[in-house]
Amino acid sequence: MRRPTARAAAASAAALAALLTPGPAAQAAGTDRAAAAATVIEKVPYAMDSSNQAAWWTPAATYKGRGQYTYFAFNEPGATAATHRPAIARRDPDGVWSRLPLLAANGQQAEFPDDNGHNQPSVARDGSGRLHVFTSMHANPWRYFRTEAPGGSVTDHSAELPDQGEAITYPVVTTAPNGDLYLAARVGAGSDQRPGKLYRWDNAASRWSVVATFAVALNRSVYPDDLTVDAAGRVHLLYEWAKAPATAFRHQLSYLRYDPATGAFADSAGAAVTTPVTPATSDVIQELTTGEEWSIDNAYPGPAVQSAKLTLDGSTPKVAYRYRSADSGGDFRVYYAYPSGSSWLRQTVYADGQTTAALGITWDETDAGRVYYVTASGTDRVFAATRPGTTWTSQSAAPGVSADRLAVRRDSDGNDVLYLPDTAHNSLYYGVR
Repeated sequence: MRRPTARAAAASAAALAALLTPGPAAQAAGTDRAAAAATVIEKVPYAMDSSNQAAWWTPAATYKGRGQYTYFAFNEPGATAATHRPAIARRDPDGVWSRLPLLAANGQQAEFPDDNGHNQPSVARDGSGRLHVFTSMHANPWRYFRTEAPGGSVTDHSAELPDQGEAITYPVVTTAPNGDLYLAARVGAGSDQRPGKLYRWDNAASRWSVVATFAVALNRSVYPDDLTVDAAGRVHLLYEWAKAPATAFRHQLSYLRYDPATGAFADSAGAAVTTPVTPATSDVIQELTTGEEWSIDNAYPGPAVQSAKLTLDGSTPKVAYRYRSADSGGDFRVYYAYPSGSSWLRQTVYADGQTTAALGITWDETDAGRVYYVTASGTDRVFAATRPGTTWTSQSAAPGVSADRLAVRRDSDGNDVLYLPDTAHNSLYYGVR
């Protein structure tokens, strides 16, 4: 169906940012919310490479043991200005950080060429406590590292993946409630099509397998954005389409759901979907608008999607995305979308200036949706938007920190854990709110 610091240093309470529809009542509500939502910020005590920046990645994971553990996968500086070395920064419940380098077969820390927007890491922790990292792949064979046991070294296990020798890009990974992992990636480097594939890590068997090629079409490339798993074990996927072979500007942001219990795929209304889907059969969240064209010109100025993230309200998908329309003055505005019946409803979250290709979204019982975005300029650039009434209200999510990228993971205690790279100063920050 096609569907239209080591130790924490508390920051000051967040200040109210610009409102989409300013007014005294909205300002008062925003001020109250800002006072209640101060963010605790601390600097990760390891040097970060300036290449540590992407929109699609999943570089943060959390785990509840004797307390909350946080894992940040990131790029450290390499031997030269054009290289990086992936690592994991681990924060234990006492606030103590430790560093886990990704080790190549020779026992040395792995090193790869910089490639902003492509060669960045994604991380997840499985149900047995093993850490899994996919990193530095732009149409490269698998670069996959994991631990053998909790607390072990992070070593090269690339040979364990299916589709050996294939060109892999944009790996996003998440943990299911049963401890399995799911991974989505673009596979292949053809000039006429580049499909999206879904993989599963069977935690009990310690084995990866292919679930399905979930999306492919002639003259189109698939761009995975995000995936998450609900309490029933169903996998929710978010992805974009672009003209093949590749481009910075994409179209037709789409959604798909996979049920491991039945092996079936469905759209957001629960209707069965045959995979692989195409643009014509996808559950499209953002349809083409006036003046929108399929182009591989990286200077294309027209309407386009660029970055999106997904969360769940129970089993209902909620989506944040950036879209440049014909009337936006060249700005990528931030939107929120959710399914209603056989269509998607959309709301404008932020439209007061240019944004950067970085988003996050979580679901909170009090605030409902929280949409995180980054402005292209300003002293504070990372903002969180909530909707206390009918209007989305924004506030600084990282006061005093000049972060220009972000990722967000919600931990099991209901806190939003913020991953905040400051690429101008080669620094990575941890935030919790």
